[in-house]
Amino acid sequence: MHVPVWHEKMQAARESGRVRMLGIVQEQHGERAALFAQWKHIDWPIVYDPFAHLEVTYVPIMLGVDETGVVRKLWPAGRGADQVEEEFLAQSFEQTSHVPAPNATPVDAELRALWANAGIARLDALITAYDALVQAHPENGHVHFRRGVAYRMRHDAPGRRPGDFQDAARAWTRALEIDPNNYIWRRRLQQYGPRTAKPYPFYDWVAQARDEIRARGETPVALTVEPGDSEQARPGDVPRAAASTEPAADADGRIERDPGSLIQIETTCVPARVQPGGAARVYVSLRPRPGSESHWNNEVDDLAVWVEPSRTLAQRVYTFPNPPRALSREERVVEIDVVVPDDAAPGAHTLPAYALYYVCEDAQGVCLYRRQDLTL
Repeated sequence: MHVPVWHEKMQAARESGRVRMLGIVQEQHGERAALFAQWKHIDWPIVYDPFAHLEVTYVPIMLGVDETGVVRKLWPAGRGADQVEEEFLAQSFEQTSHVPAPNATPVDAELRALWANAGIARLDALITAYDALVQAHPENGHVHFRRGVAYRMRHDAPGRRPGDFQDAARAWTRALEIDPNNYIWRRRLQQYGPRTAKPYPFYDWVAQARDEIRARGETPVALTVEPGDSEQARPGDVPRAAASTEPAADADGRIERDPGSLIQIETTCVPARVQPGGAARVYVSLRPRPGSESHWNNEVDDLAVWVEPSRTLAQRVYTFPNPPRALSREERVVEIDVVVPDDAAPGAHTLPAYALYYVCEDAQGVCLYRRQDLTL
């Protein structure tokens, strides 16, 4: 929350024309920064840099750039607002018409240009190019991170493909393994990860911001992707599993199966790799199959995801409450924190699970109670 402080401290200098403010935000979803700026009355431009092309390893920072475009000063988080006058505005710098070239051309320079010129319209091409670039530069953390950003962008776009979110999590996990000191990469995983990994709740301010903006008679900036449970959760321990005596809703497996023709299920684990004793957050995404007319029947019981008894979980059943309307086609995401046993062996681990839900075949069709088996 340093930005509002800098905004206030720089107000006199901005109004006098001695300084101009520009923000660069490394958010996956840039409109969230726009909502925050609207809430805090921040009226200077904010540039969206989801791929972290600035290549700083932590934020927030404050840069002092002179009128020739040369960076003269960098202040880390919590500093700068009180030092700008003495250390920057009151200083005279030797003017130069020569700006040094970068030490090296980024390996993804062409892909930066592709994003700048085409953006979301060329996501498929961008992902294909980053897939190839990762093979050529397997130890370049920036390439892995940006590959993850592109996959998550497609996950949130109309052209989404199954596995996009998991591919993003794998790429971000690998980037952080290459450089564990990169704050921005670590925060991206923490944003979607378990409670144990969170330094603070990332987007718990959204509801308050909207309420206060509406109270001012304004319309809040619209968000293309609403923050999920993990993005709003407060830090905390994930309870260790106890022996569960809760009876399963379909222990004998008698409920008729949906093979995925009505509801499409996808699972994602963040981070993609966990140490023994650590935790991860598993996302179970359920949505009416694209291209079909199936929809949720909200006039009966809530959707439920049942997980087989395990010492990795604190509970067996996780639910998603029905919305107030009778029929709907929204995506429903159930988020589950999983604790990895201290004695877990290396390799992939799975948990059997199944979802129970009420679904209708089409607007006028038969409404059914169905089960779909899945693996976490």
